[in-house]
Amino acid sequence: MKITAQEEYGLRCLLRVAHGDGEPVTISQICKAEGISQPNVAKMMRLLRRGGFVKSIRGHDGGYELARQPEEIAVGEVLAFLGGRLYDHQFCDTRGGGADSCRHLSGCRVRSLWLRIQIAVDHSLRRITLSDLLQGEDQELIRLGPPVPAP
Repeated sequence: MKITAQEEYGLRCLLRVAHGDGEPVTISQICKAEGISQPNVAKMMRLLRRGGFVKSIRGHDGGYELARQPEEIAVGEVLAFLGGRLYDHQFCDTRGGGADSCRHLSGCRVRSLWLRIQIAVDHSLRRITLSDLLQGEDQELIRLGPPVPAP
C-alpha cells in the first residue's frame, strides 16, 4: 500500500490545524511546522475546506480551524477524500495483462485478495479519528495493540 503525497500532506496539515486548540492556524504556521512548501499547503487547505474538514477564518487573526471536533473526523474519511481507496473495482478494467479486458473477470482469486485487504483497511481507518492521532503514537499503540511484525 502506498500513501500519496497528497494524502500524507493533507493529513499532516489537518493534524496541524487540530493542534491549534481552537485558534486559527495560518498557512505559514503550517509550512513552518511541517516543512511543506506554501503552494502545497495552500492546495491542501483548499481541498480540506472543500471536503468539509476545515473552515477558513478571514481577517487579521484569521487562518483555518477544524469544521468538526477531532473525534468526529475519521482518518479513513480524510484519506478517501484526498486520494481514494487502495483498491477500486475499476482497477481490473485497466489491468488486462496485455489483453483488452482481464481474462479473470469471473472467479478472480487475486481480486478477492485486494477486496479483503481493502475491507480490512476501511474497517481500521473508520475506527481511527483525528483525536486518536492527536494523542500520539504511544497512546495509539496502547489502544490498538502493537503492529504485527512482518514474517
